[in-house]
Amino acid sequence: MTEEKILNEYIDAVVEMELEKAKNICQDAISKGINPFKIIQQGITQAVMIIGDKFEAEEYFLPELIMAGEIIKETMKILNPKIKEMGEQKLLGKIVIGTGKGDLHDIGKNIVKTFLKAEGFEVIDLGVDVSEEQFIEAIRNEKPKILAISALVSTTMPEVKNLMRKLENSKLRDQVKVIIGGAPITQEFVDDIGADAYAHDAIDGIRICKRLIEE
Repeated sequence: MTEEKILNEYIDAVVEMELEKAKNICQDAISKGINPFKIIQQGITQAVMIIGDKFEAEEYFLPELIMAGEIIKETMKILNPKIKEMGEQKLLGKIVIGTGKGDLHDIGKNIVKTFLKAEGFEVIDLGVDVSEEQFIEAIRNEKPKILAISALVSTTMPEVKNLMRKLENSKLRDQVKVIIGGAPITQEFVDDIGADAYAHDAIDGIRICKRLIEE
């Protein structure tokens, strides 16, 4: 079986939500000497694009995104030891991600984190209910290129607005691109507080992060 066919079978398994099949194909690919970075670039990335298209076309919904995230996470567990053997992966950039103060939801954040890591980003996850001070400390210490904030409840929005003000006052705003997403968030809100981008959903967030990192 050719490398292309193996990778296409892997893509099909991920898109069809077949966890064990995807893991077995990934293991088979490694045993046949296929470069793990090729599996990421031509397997995982392509699968994410297809799933993203299906999500936007309303063929797939949140449960499918969660399942796809789990499959990719399990795939990366197989690939990571091989990647370490070959030397450190060249990362696209560092992203700090977290859910704003007062918000305990983490499903969307976790999906974005899993997909971003698979795409080659270093992701620092601050978790949920993250205070303004924690975000600022992480930016100072980690020096990320992007700060990604998830907010799924409207009560978190004033906290996000305050965070943007504190980033300006702390002279940190110019050091990081800020992307915000979540159910109550709108483009108008993002423009009003001076953030760099609004993510309509998890897939949109990943695409925006890739664009921002190239700017």
